[in-house]
Amino acid sequence: MAMANLFGFSAPLDVEIRFNGQEQRKQIEAKVDKDRREKFPLYFDGETVAGKINIRVKDGKKVEHNGIKVEFVGSIELFYDRGNHYEFRTMQQELAVPGELRNNTTFDFEFKNVEKQYESYHGINVKLRYFVRVTVQRRLADVVKEQDIWVHSYVMPADGNSSIKMEVGIEDCLHIEFEYNRSRYYLKDVIVGKIYFLLVRIKIKHMELSIIRRETTGAPPNQYNESETITKFEIMDGAPVRGETIPIRLFLGGFELTPTFRDVNMKFSARYFLNLVLVDEENRRYFKQQEITIFRRQVDDEALDGLVPIEA
Repeated sequence: MAMANLFGFSAPLDVEIRFNGQEQRKQIEAKVDKDRREKFPLYFDGETVAGKINIRVKDGKKVEHNGIKVEFVGSIELFYDRGNHYEFRTMQQELAVPGELRNNTTFDFEFKNVEKQYESYHGINVKLRYFVRVTVQRRLADVVKEQDIWVHSYVMPADGNSSIKMEVGIEDCLHIEFEYNRSRYYLKDVIVGKIYFLLVRIKIKHMELSIIRRETTGAPPNQYNESETITKFEIMDGAPVRGETIPIRLFLGGFELTPTFRDVNMKFSARYFLNLVLVDEENRRYFKQQEITIFRRQVDDEALDGLVPIEA
């Protein structure tokens, strides 16, 4: 289609992709670029993806083609490498052999029990997409139409879930102990913890806790890291004294989080950190980061607004 437009031609066909049960399926709203959000039908690993393809011939003119095919694609797109899309899942069905289209035509498609091993993700420098792609092959320029779906995954993290307990400080100036109740949290979970001041010889002005998502794309030497602060809040205002304990209770349900992604197809990771920052009266900042794992439970999706997903 891009080639046809380059030479001033418009595509002679309109292609529409409709999923079975699309109106009854739960919709997920996701950011597609900086200022735009769209809704996508929600699917899960192992679900069948099926529907209809409607092809409308413009102006009633016959259209010659070299075959029509439909594909189900799982793709990773790195923004710094826009020319290359890494398709980790591809399934294909031939809809028509070379010939002519004289009238509006509808084709059925079905990809049964499709493996979708990763969750969909739209990040700062990377997108993990699942979509159905229809291609009407033509001599000058193919007519291509893509329609995305959104995938949620219920993969439980393999690592342990013990509490996090660490002592940090500056020799003879500051010594604190902090503890979080777990190292793994589901999307609607509550982080509970406490900070205990063992030694305080500098004047602390305030303390804040933030959740940071760190996205890593590519591989050395072409590796890119982007950090995004999901939320930040003050947990203490004023100077603490020795022996004082500061409680922490952070509800995750109000934030737009994703599960943790680690080395997805060797292309990207998205990891979460709790960042504890202390600021003294001279505005010097002391901080300590601790990685946590975020995962999705089925009950998290059941709490979403919308209709229960159906099997296509």
